[in-house]
Amino acid sequence: MTILPEMQLEGLATGDLLSQVLAQIRLTGDRVYSSAPGSGERLALDSNSAHICVLQQGRLHIRCTSQPAVTVEQGDILLLPHDPSELSITAIDGPATVIICRFWFDAGSFQAMLFALPWLIHIRQTDAAAWSEGLMHFMLLEAHDVQPGGALMISRLIDLTVIRILRTWVQQGAASGWLGGLADARIARVLRAIHEQPGQQWRIDALAELAGMSRSSFCERFSVLVGRSPLRYQNEWRLTLAKTMLARHDSRIGEIGFAIGYESEAAFSRAYKAFFGRSPRDDLNARGGAEGKDA
Repeated sequence: MTILPEMQLEGLATGDLLSQVLAQIRLTGDRVYSSAPGSGERLALDSNSAHICVLQQGRLHIRCTSQPAVTVEQGDILLLPHDPSELSITAIDGPATVIICRFWFDAGSFQAMLFALPWLIHIRQTDAAAWSEGLMHFMLLEAHDVQPGGALMISRLIDLTVIRILRTWVQQGAASGWLGGLADARIARVLRAIHEQPGQQWRIDALAELAGMSRSSFCERFSVLVGRSPLRYQNEWRLTLAKTMLARHDSRIGEIGFAIGYESEAAFSRAYKAFFGRSPRDDLNARGGAEGKDA
């Protein structure tokens, strides 16, 4: 049986480019709380977790190994997407009050994208005021609500806040990595083509022509902005879609490989395992086992 690629990819490669990429993020948020370090005291954050920090009062000073120090003012928002163990966050010029949201990125959710995120994304109060107050208000309400469904609401609100922070970061033109590529009109055209036609066997010359650039200039600019070569990025995006399809569809492994542009199941399986460290069969069996337990 042959499954057409457009049937397999329906809903996975449509919509605006930023939505396509952010849709691949999977995260779980479980806690919203307030912390009030005194002047000179460090803000304590859980290791092996990601965090959103909203500074309600005071000022913070953040240091990270081999990175410039950052001063955070009242009303600013921080996204800390990685383990904060190497960060030193200290209240300065008096006590501070911080709302903290703790969450985790799913280990299987677009690894290339997560590694490209910096150690800190800093959104200033002037850029966050239009949306942060409402989100924080509802998040704190849910944090103190013991009604059924509260945990899910907290996780969804944290998810929404992460997306809003990333959107603001891109709009500021300060984004790096794959998000930085969206701010460049020529590179964004190429990213859109790769995302919307993952089964297409793109060649560098065709992508450079789409960008309206010479081959060498295109490859250099794409790699600088996105942090990956064009063909490597395409391959990682295709494999990420394949992982999502394995979780959502009942299709065979070979059909999914064909839908994203691989000519054989063996080639698809090798590429998948090289990227994720697990074969598509392993993930398919894991999904089947989870469904069996839920039945």
